Amino acid sequence: MTHPHHILVRGGTLIDPASGLQAAGDVAIAGETIVTVGRAPEGFVPDQTIDARGCLIMPGLVDLCARLGEPGGEAAGLLDSELAAAAAGGVTRVVCPPDTDPVLDEPSLVEMLRWRARRIKRSRVYPLGALTVGLKGERLAEMASLVKASCIGLSQADMPVADTQLLYRALQYASTFGYKVWLRPLDAHLGRGVAASGAYAQRLGLAGVPVMAETIALHTLFELVRATGCAVHVSKLSSAAGVELLRQAKAEGLPVTADVSMHNLLLTDLDIGYFDARMRLDPPLRQEADRAALLRGLADGTIDALCSDHTPVGSDDKILPFAEATPGATGLELLLPAVLAYARQSRLGLPQALAVATSRAAAAARLAPLQLQPGAAAELIVVDPEARWHATPEQLRSGIKHTPLATLELSGRVRATIIDGRIIFDAPAGNALRNERNNPPHGAQNTPSGAATHPDPAA
Repeated sequence: MTHPHHILVRGGTLIDPASGLQAAGDVAIAGETIVTVGRAPEGFVPDQTIDARGCLIMPGLVDLCARLGEPGGEAAGLLDSELAAAAAGGVTRVVCPPDTDPVLDEPSLVEMLRWRARRIKRSRVYPLGALTVGLKGERLAEMASLVKASCIGLSQADMPVADTQLLYRALQYASTFGYKVWLRPLDAHLGRGVAASGAYAQRLGLAGVPVMAETIALHTLFELVRATGCAVHVSKLSSAAGVELLRQAKAEGLPVTADVSMHNLLLTDLDIGYFDARMRLDPPLRQEADRAALLRGLADGTIDALCSDHTPVGSDDKILPFAEATPGATGLELLLPAVLAYARQSRLGLPQALAVATSRAAAAARLAPLQLQPGAAAELIVVDPEARWHATPEQLRSGIKHTPLATLELSGRVRATIIDGRIIFDAPAGNALRNERNNPPHGAQNTPSGAATHPDPAA
């Protein structure tokens, strides 16, 4: 890994979602800081130059939900490969939910994860601490000590709290100390199916998860927020009705933010096809009307961010009948193509569209802002937006290769990732990413990501 003092990223299109900047230019970096944006200063002699012609130069991506398989259990030892995948995917900041094995409910486990991530020296890891001991929803975890151990918030991951009195107490306590609580809106009793309720799940004979599993949880949550004033982040919204409830809560001034998984934004229940276990996800893929509402909600700012919901699931747990397969998919390397697909489908300008995985995502997580401007930290990526590729196992660095997006042709790959003035990822052989664009694999469909299956809902 190189540590040049001066880096010049030359000849790209500068995109800064925080300021709305979109212009041709260079970025000059000295040490850990951006010196100039636009043109290199007089007398600037780079130790290393990155040719960004035909590429976007933009802040690194922030992924609000990516499991890293640490600190123990079957997925132990994945941290290295998953942070390599994050770097290759242009994700410079990774928010890690607490549903590791063991659960992140003790400061020592959080500190171990942070120490290991720092030693690997790739993307930054921001852990969420468990809201309840063991995520069992029975006793509150030691919130203060978890925050002191550098957790950026408290979360139940995908485990709902059935005891509303306990959740009320948790939000009261968090509100008192200004902690943010991250909750997946899911009713503990209604959310036990394997596919979204509807005609297709019925035809396949799969147990359904009704929309009210999400909306009942949201009604309860927003009532508790009204009572406590606690700041809450709603994770992985999946339904049109849920988007509408969130829109009302924000209009009322409740301190809530939210994200949506890229899978729910790009796919629907019809993509399950003939029991394709890659489509076994949590939340489940819903109908086209839900997908269109999620897209609109993200575009109008109701939903703050787009996340990968990266969930490593081994082959033994995935290659099973649909209803028995473990939900989850690899995603860190696919967030960028997902955001670019969203940009095309939303018809927003690039700075505004890319904010859902940069500046807006950072703000929702209360992380330091990501900016492409002089004096800011050098945390940026160089992206070839036209590189066409497929998420085949050999193309992915993640230790886990299963993804529902393998069925789509993807657009957009990272050429270089820089954090603190260090190049932590450099695409091999410079033009390797362009080759597949000119020579798509046999049988590849030449359509933008998402377009093959779903018409543009904004059309």
